[in-house]
Amino acid sequence: MPQPRYRYTTSYYGFPPGVKWLIIINTAVFVFSFLGGPSIAGHMETLFGLIAAGVVQNLYVWQLFTYMFLHGGVLHLLFNMLTLWFFGTQLEQDWGTRRFLKYYFLCGLAAGICVCVADVLAGHWFIPTIGASGAIFGVLVAFGVLYPNQTVLMSFLFPIKAKYMVMIYAAIEVLFTFRPEAGVSNIAHLGGMAFGYLYLKRRLPSIHVRLPDVGGAYHRWRIARAKRKFQVYLKKQDKRGPWVN
Repeated sequence: MPQPRYRYTTSYYGFPPGVKWLIIINTAVFVFSFLGGPSIAGHMETLFGLIAAGVVQNLYVWQLFTYMFLHGGVLHLLFNMLTLWFFGTQLEQDWGTRRFLKYYFLCGLAAGICVCVADVLAGHWFIPTIGASGAIFGVLVAFGVLYPNQTVLMSFLFPIKAKYMVMIYAAIEVLFTFRPEAGVSNIAHLGGMAFGYLYLKRRLPSIHVRLPDVGGAYHRWRIARAKRKFQVYLKKQDKRGPWVN
């Protein structure tokens, strides 16, 4: 089977719609949480953060999705959003928005599942996990797999080929997995990376997720509304009554 071709670009500028709205929503949620104070932030973390007890015992399955939109501080948010913009832009330009968003959220969901399993096994039932890093690390893997020889700035400072950057990050995450006291969910990072790699290499079964076609739905709604207005107009014009002969 022939390997798909991907174009190589050197521009990281611009905001394709998927990356743009992910950054906007993540930033808006963080600002709302920050302005709401510790009380609001705590409630949001409890309800929307990823907690093993919530998912497994109480079936708060939405937490596997919503935890990706919460962040623990300005630097946490800034690093994730810069990485998303820097590496996700080219992916979305080459893949298209729907395919990119599907991949992004699948990596985040896979990372969340890995965190839940690890927390259950370790007995950490009530420790919340927040952040988009699982999905972000999946984006890094995709960039390294599809553009392995493209030179990038690791940590936005050091020029290095993409494939080596991904290898270094993976090694760091493995090492820091044995230091849980650091307060970073390395399991989420590794889960997103592992899923992304296997998914891109087609070592996972095909996962069909149909994202809602919001633009198409809005277009169909406008057409239906125009038809209704036209029908009303015709009824108003036709007031002659039945013909007789």
